[in-house]
Amino acid sequence: MALTDIRQRGGILFGAVVLAHIILISAQVNSRSGVPVLETVTFGVFAEVQRAAAAVFNGVRRTWNGYLDLRGVRAENDVLKHQLDSLQVQLQQQRILAERSQQLQRLLQLRDQAGLSTTAADVIGVGASPDFQTVTINKGTNDGIKPDMAVISPAGVVGRIVTPSRRAAKVQLLIDRNAAAGALVERTRVQGVVLGAGESILRMEYVAELGDVKSGDTVVTSGVDGIYPKGFVIGRVDKVERGGGAYKTITVRPMVDLRSLETVLVVLVPPAAAAVQGAE
Repeated sequence: MALTDIRQRGGILFGAVVLAHIILISAQVNSRSGVPVLETVTFGVFAEVQRAAAAVFNGVRRTWNGYLDLRGVRAENDVLKHQLDSLQVQLQQQRILAERSQQLQRLLQLRDQAGLSTTAADVIGVGASPDFQTVTINKGTNDGIKPDMAVISPAGVVGRIVTPSRRAAKVQLLIDRNAAAGALVERTRVQGVVLGAGESILRMEYVAELGDVKSGDTVVTSGVDGIYPKGFVIGRVDKVERGGGAYKTITVRPMVDLRSLETVLVVLVPPAAAAVQGAE
């Protein structure tokens, strides 16, 4: 065992001596460029180490920068999303204001054209019972509202006041089963009575079998009922059928979308009183 250890130590010592000689020779021998071989070899080894270290460092730096950039982009996206949401809300508000302005403008035009004493009102409620087609408006007796006053819109007839309170009033829509209005066909002046059918449809009754009425004809108020001013649009004839007797069976589709009302006009002066004032 001792002999083997001596031989191993001798081999190591010999290798060290040889390596030292090579290093000394390399330090003394120059390459073609005049630089010692040892320096050239040492530089190459350290250059490779530096290049590997730089590659690792650059990779880590790029990863870190990418992470920071990603966080920045996410934060920026969050800010832009909040700004977009805010702009969308503002756009909706502006659209609502524009629609409201257009509705009020149409009501003013209707009031000016009709030459009637009216007051504008907002619809604040809709009747819950399907048997009674009503809406509630935000004007009442404090605003001069009385029963049987006509309620109209730019598109046509809405209904009449049935139950006013101090600051609100219930409006019976023309499509209610108990509602009625004197009517005539605008094209031929054939007269009749429009009755509510409880749904989004009307019936025009008491029209003689020989009366000239066609699908698509416009039906307007006749004014004979003393509630609705004459000449306001009620709807269009949807279907005309022979009733088998002295009268036709006529269905009329309302011109006003009574289920989506927002603003209306209440006629403060009944047609008869308006006519008397005009005569005076």
